[in-house]
Amino acid sequence: MEQSWRWFGPDDTVTLSHVKQAGATGIVSALHHLNDGRIWPDDEILKRRAIIEEAGLTWSVVESIIVHEDIKTRTGRYRELIDNYKASIRAVAKAGIGTVCYNFMAITDWTRTDLEYEMPHGGTALRFDIVEFCAYDVFILKRPGAEQDHPVDRIAKAQDWLKTASESDLARLERNLIEWVPAREFVYDRQSLNRMLDIYKELSETGFRENLFTFLNEIIPVAEEAGVRMAIHPDDPPFPLFGLPRVVCRASDARGLLAAVKSPSNGITLCTGSYGANPENDLVAMAREFGPDIHFAHLRNVTKEGDGSFHEAEHLDGDTDMVRVTMALMAEEKRRKAEGRVDWQIPMRPDHGHAIVDDIGKKINPGYSCIGRLKGLAELRGIMRTLEVLG
Repeated sequence: MEQSWRWFGPDDTVTLSHVKQAGATGIVSALHHLNDGRIWPDDEILKRRAIIEEAGLTWSVVESIIVHEDIKTRTGRYRELIDNYKASIRAVAKAGIGTVCYNFMAITDWTRTDLEYEMPHGGTALRFDIVEFCAYDVFILKRPGAEQDHPVDRIAKAQDWLKTASESDLARLERNLIEWVPAREFVYDRQSLNRMLDIYKELSETGFRENLFTFLNEIIPVAEEAGVRMAIHPDDPPFPLFGLPRVVCRASDARGLLAAVKSPSNGITLCTGSYGANPENDLVAMAREFGPDIHFAHLRNVTKEGDGSFHEAEHLDGDTDMVRVTMALMAEEKRRKAEGRVDWQIPMRPDHGHAIVDDIGKKINPGYSCIGRLKGLAELRGIMRTLEVLG
């Protein structure tokens, strides 16, 4: 697999020099400063590509061209924004970038309650605590109808948590849930979040899935014509938040969207952490079943708890058998190569590394530490090298 690395652009505290030292060859990036639904200009794409290539690296994957909320709800300027999206696909194709990772998560991007969860080894990880989320949803945000979305015992635990939570705990929780998300140029407060939730109030899971399929029917023919592989990222966490519909959570969801628009350009990002946080999903089986349609892989691991909480584990620990997943992906590459596919190589990146060693105390994008990801990449590289030797 192509070893790649997410880089947030010139302001990223992890530099391209660091990436090269880590041993990655491909860069996963986006024009985050222009990610508001506008068309990506050719000159801005070429400028970013030139910076990457000057460092001796390749811009392998765009992650992401944002899917505007108007597109997801088919309201407001959605028609114009879909046309903009098509133009941006053509623009990145023109610059020689053949893979675009994107998501269709309503309002939120990936969500965690704790960005600095202390691990036994002394570093920190990302964590989603379902009880803390319930406390915010029901008692702090006071979302109408929130009580119906949480079981009684969880609400009771949330009340108990609130009794002992400090002001800093509450500030941290709100900041992580609605004010912060990587690579987004805006934040929510309670009022603006509730206004957005009102827009989604009448949109069911079925209706939201139909909006996704309608979007795919519009953009995939453009991507196929341009030679771009679209790789949808699963919902993270893979279950509803704030009463919002989630439609890319399980193997059946992936199966349905691939069937909705049959095209070599309509594929998935196999995120072993996002899909892995759903107990229904067998990641090894998914890697085998969806192999021909996996255009990108995020390799990370999570440790699940009975109530739905989870935290980011070491790349080779957690609940997913990373060795067998990697074996399945490499078998798919071998099959593609024998078939003569130009896109036989699957780009992968280590995802959501722990903050360890010199990462601790530094300003980093949470989940995107240098040394934590370097460690993860080295471990994954070790698996791949061993499997290559064993044949």
